Amino acid sequence: MAHGLFYVYTDPGTVPETEFHDWYDHEHGPRRLSVPGFLGGYRYGALDDAKPAWLVLYDLESPDVLDSPEYKALGATASEQDKTVGAGLATLDRRIYTQLSSDGAAPDEPAPVLLTVALSVPAGAEDDLQAWYTDEHIPMLREVPGWRRIRRFRLVRGMDGAAPEFLSVHELAEPGYRAAISTPWRDRVVASALRRERRVFGFRNSLAAG
Repeated sequence: MAHGLFYVYTDPGTVPETEFHDWYDHEHGPRRLSVPGFLGGYRYGALDDAKPAWLVLYDLESPDVLDSPEYKALGATASEQDKTVGAGLATLDRRIYTQLSSDGAAPDEPAPVLLTVALSVPAGAEDDLQAWYTDEHIPMLREVPGWRRIRRFRLVRGMDGAAPEFLSVHELAEPGYRAAISTPWRDRVVASALRRERRVFGFRNSLAAG
């Protein structure tokens, strides 16, 4: 079964930032990592000027983990802090993905920088997108200093609304890396995208199970 990714955007909103981080690091994140099938959790903060400002990646044994009784029980047993902070968030955008591919060396530790690109393409264009990644884009990335790995995913569902269907997570050594190598094929793919998000995040911390 393919690995899954739980991709979560947040913004504190009315919650003081110190309380927001304490909640995520010591309650919210650890409780999720206590669920069987959660393999790790990693927090990143925006290095660009876009919102939301915070991203969490949870690696999953499979997307089905989020349909498990153990995961669903978290909502039923939420603490008062969970309820208070959750109600004050300006953004909670949770997306469940299944992994399509992984290229590059798996790191021994979380990447210092992530470049994430999420997009949807018109019906019938999925094969062209896949071919571009496989035949052109990934081979070019392998030659660029600072590029470590790319994992590609397809949306299972958005828990809080519509979301782009495809996601690429680039793991980078440092900020300032340029992954968007322009070619006619790449420009055609980007021009045809129905919805495209490109974000850059810096590593903040790993989460530990409670």
